[in-house]
Amino acid sequence: MPQIIPIKDLKDTASVSELCHKTDEPIFITKNGYGDMVLMSMELFESTRRKLDMYNDLLISEEQIKSGKTKDARKALKNIKKVED
Repeated sequence: MPQIIPIKDLKDTASVSELCHKTDEPIFITKNGYGDMVLMSMELFESTRRKLDMYNDLLISEEQIKSGKTKDARKALKNIKKVED
């Protein structure tokens, strides 16, 4: 269940930091009853960033496959071995 806290609770930085580190999802900050910001721990941010990078790489790969920009794996490995020898 997502954590939602009002912006005034940010005054207690130690408590907010502890909440960020004990939950595995972002914390939503509201201002005047409306969504305003999202907070998360550095660990969660880095994990999310790695996932987004991986999804982006997969999208690029799918586009390359659709446009025929692929190589036969066996031929590519043979070429690598030739270069190494």
